[in-house]
Amino acid sequence: MSKLMKIFDNAVYYPSFKIGAIVACIPNRLKLKRFTKSLMRINAKLILLLRQGRRMDNIEEVGKEWKRMFPLEKMQKITNIDEDTVYAETHTWCPLRGTGDVEACYRMMELDRCILETIGGQFVVLRSQAEPGVKVCEIAIRKLGKSTKDLIPAHKRY
Repeated sequence: MSKLMKIFDNAVYYPSFKIGAIVACIPNRLKLKRFTKSLMRINAKLILLLRQGRRMDNIEEVGKEWKRMFPLEKMQKITNIDEDTVYAETHTWCPLRGTGDVEACYRMMELDRCILETIGGQFVVLRSQAEPGVKVCEIAIRKLGKSTKDLIPAHKRY
């Protein structure tokens, strides 16, 4: 990554990302579902444009391309990759942390679902920071079209 891009990521993209997440929580917590979904999809399209997101062929590439969409390397940590799933953790503080509102988390993650649709994957939150006591989100990524029935989303489990 170029030095100029790194400066942009630290000085502009990361603060904008954090502020955007906080601001998006307001209509989200008010259950303005369509508005939140539209807002998250617009943000995802801007990120894909900014980062020049590309469709990838295999699941490992999909996971790495998803991670590349974020402003800082440390925000997302890939923890395991098997033949059809990338498992990762989101280490960025979430404004929904500890609220118990896993439905709001599901709506916020429309951003990740939209990004992954474009780059060739699907996104499932297995454990959410919205759950009391949880400090990192645990997620799974699968290729588009692969079954996710064995993955229990946090918003259905909690």
